[in-house]
Amino acid sequence: MKKNSIVKQSPKRAADKTPKPSAMGMDLGDKISRYCALGAEGEIASEGAVATTRKAMREKFSGMARCRIAIEVGTHSAWVSRLLTGLGFEAIVANARQVQLITANSRKSDRVDARLLARLARVDPQLLRPIRHRSEAAQADLRTIRIRAVLVETRTKLINAARGFAKSDGSRLPSCDAASMDLEKMEALPAELQHGLRPLLEQVESLTAQIHQLDAVLEQIARTKYPETKLLTQVSGVGTLIALTFVLTVEDRDRFSRSREVGCYVGLRPRQSDSGQRQPQLAITKEGDRYLRQLLVQGAHCILSRRGPDTDLKRWGLRLSERGGANAKKRALVAVARKLAVLLHRLWSSAEVYQPLGYRAKPRSKHPIAA
Repeated sequence: MKKNSIVKQSPKRAADKTPKPSAMGMDLGDKISRYCALGAEGEIASEGAVATTRKAMREKFSGMARCRIAIEVGTHSAWVSRLLTGLGFEAIVANARQVQLITANSRKSDRVDARLLARLARVDPQLLRPIRHRSEAAQADLRTIRIRAVLVETRTKLINAARGFAKSDGSRLPSCDAASMDLEKMEALPAELQHGLRPLLEQVESLTAQIHQLDAVLEQIARTKYPETKLLTQVSGVGTLIALTFVLTVEDRDRFSRSREVGCYVGLRPRQSDSGQRQPQLAITKEGDRYLRQLLVQGAHCILSRRGPDTDLKRWGLRLSERGGANAKKRALVAVARKLAVLLHRLWSSAEVYQPLGYRAKPRSKHPIAA
């Protein structure tokens, strides 16, 4: 009589019989993430949870069969996508704005979200409107810019608080730039008020010194690692901060086939909701990087200001603002910011010498940096 074998299979041989998943979805949580793997016919092959740490992710997915895996954009999506790509997975970062099946779902949960991401990745990844995260090196340099932005925002709040406290006491701090605000500016205030405002203005002075240090660091980063920023600073109103933020955020100038697409990328394109003969004028999409969009608007302010030099871009913006209407100046400002983004990408791609007047009519020569 033939006896049944009771020898256990080796883990390697058992893993070989495990069906390879066709796609996976993972809903990233701050501490715990849920994942779901689909089989060849779309059935749920496996699902579970994993801690949102590098060690746990590596241990969990290093032993799984490689496939396409979709995750939703968020705080952890950048390093998780890089880790999964390094393990051999095809990592897709889904745009949360476009996945209405998840955001508008009445039965929303981490498990359901993971299943939906897996099914969308299995059918067509383009339905997820994939987001391209920047490299780890670019992310580290961009972090310095974001830290500076936090310090500037904090300094502004402290100054506004100090001015508000002074006004409530019947006094006023003198008008000056934020970088010039220090303890000397409250010499004319009553002694009791000076004593109360001293902690705020001491912090303002400290933050200003730290901001100046970061400015020097950013200048060095732009000069040594990203010399192409010199091409962008040819435009009036664009300094090292705007140029470096633009280069680090876009990262790859060849990712756009046309420079006009950059305006959409930074969220300065008007929304569109046409139906039949109805074409309403809507606000901009505000997609993409919020901080870069703010910097471009600041650059547009400088271009349209009275102190700004005469350029084609300024003339075009002023014509828009003269068309009338309550919001004509605001619309012109956004339009100039959008055109500024297109111009910066054009200069970066072509490495041309920028001509403030007659840029299209005059023959274009290469910038020395292109050599």
